[in-house]
Amino acid sequence: MNLFNSAVGKNITFVHPAYFVIRGFSGLPNIKYYYVFLFFVYIVSVLGNTAVMAVIYLDHNLRTPKYIVVFNLAFVDLFGSSALVPKLLDIFLFNHPHIPYNDCLTYFFFCYTCLSMNALNLVALSYDRLIAIIFPLHYHVKVTHRSMLSLIASFWVFIITVILIAVGLLTRLSFCKSVIINSYFCDHGQIYRLACNDYTPSFVISVLLPALIIWFPLIFIMFSYIYITFALSKVAKAQERLKAFKTCTAHLSLVAIYFLPVLITFTLMEKIHPNARIINLSLTSVFPPMLNPIIYVLQTQEIKQSVKRLLKLRVQTKTTPRKITLHSFYASL
Repeated sequence: MNLFNSAVGKNITFVHPAYFVIRGFSGLPNIKYYYVFLFFVYIVSVLGNTAVMAVIYLDHNLRTPKYIVVFNLAFVDLFGSSALVPKLLDIFLFNHPHIPYNDCLTYFFFCYTCLSMNALNLVALSYDRLIAIIFPLHYHVKVTHRSMLSLIASFWVFIITVILIAVGLLTRLSFCKSVIINSYFCDHGQIYRLACNDYTPSFVISVLLPALIIWFPLIFIMFSYIYITFALSKVAKAQERLKAFKTCTAHLSLVAIYFLPVLITFTLMEKIHPNARIINLSLTSVFPPMLNPIIYVLQTQEIKQSVKRLLKLRVQTKTTPRKITLHSFYASL
């Protein structure tokens, strides 16, 4: 089979490879233990996010605008982990590094979409906390089911549009040299740098993407908490300030888990070994989906109470039939 085939455009022929070869984690000793660790992280992510989604769906007390965002966050974490980790394990653990051209672009689309939506979900939660603390009396007017669903839907449309543009630009590139991607998945930057024609539009997108999915969300979150801190500094009682900040601890934990590793990796990118950079970025991709549900279950009072109610209800439904059976038995004597 020929390595390259041609995709004919309107006025120009673009040379697309039959496949790419993903070569991340090369030369690392005992790397299979890391893949086993990733598998464990993936299982915990699936179980944790499925549990959070189930609790929010089953408990009508959690049908609030805030938990619409939490449900969407759990869905994105579950979907993103399932898009990234199984294929990653197939590539490296089972030694299937060759990935067809179209499959690679699809892999890139789903991974980037979910990673981007993670950041925008944190923006939505930040907006929720901002309104709840700054305008508590108007919270139920400003933050409604309809407004939050509209916000989440607009985020989805925006991110899908941007990533589709990035994918479309990649299809306008010709690959006539190497097809080796030095990453753990079909990374956008690694793909367009392999092109042998002008990749300026893809380079521009690669500059815009971090701004859209890292810097703008982080700046909004930082300014929202600066505003919250300034507003709470005017509150006379320290107990009231502490109570207000406690409602933000889960969200702040999610922000730290998502953004800090990314910022550290990008800051030290030129100073660390490529393999160390790949491992750091892979951990950044798989760790937040595992930790997000754990943080929300442990730090959010409403979810803890909801889990207790659901478990209590389950125990009651199990014991009630037994009581009826015993009562019927004694009545028949």
